[in-house]
Amino acid sequence: MAMQELLGTTPDGFWGPKSIAACQKHLRSLMPSPNPWPKPDQSSLTKFYGSPGDESKLVNLDVSGLGIKYDGKPVRTIRCHAKVADSLKRILTSLSKTHPDILAQYAGVYNNRPMRGGSLPSLHARGAAIDLSPDTNRLTQSWPISATMPLEVMEAFAREGWTPAGAFWGRDAMHMQATS
Repeated sequence: MAMQELLGTTPDGFWGPKSIAACQKHLRSLMPSPNPWPKPDQSSLTKFYGSPGDESKLVNLDVSGLGIKYDGKPVRTIRCHAKVADSLKRILTSLSKTHPDILAQYAGVYNNRPMRGGSLPSLHARGAAIDLSPDTNRLTQSWPISATMPLEVMEAFAREGWTPAGAFWGRDAMHMQATS
């Protein structure tokens, strides 16, 4: 696999523990130090972002002209947490030049709901996560075996300290969150 070669592992066509570790190491090497985002536990998230569902912490991020579409319709603003707005704008601006096809499959940021299959609040409930290209990067699809999120998209998020779920959880490659 070309991705294994890029990550410095032996290209053997098998995406296993060595490839996963190399990918995570690669993405961590791109992240700022110290990482500006909180750890993903509920206590750290609440301390940093406030309570889930607190819409007073949200801003309307202007994304007009970046080619972001939801269900084929242009998106002009994204409601996100004020603390992630500048970072998210830099990422989306960068991706608009390199991966407009991914931005044309935007699936949301703020959504006051629990994590799928759980009872704890999702990072979406804090406006600190984004989903892109959901049709080919679902929660149940393993990355990079069946999910198609490009590593370059994950790298763009990692450069801003965001966690790309596909690389770190092995699934849900549509999901990127502002946690360390």
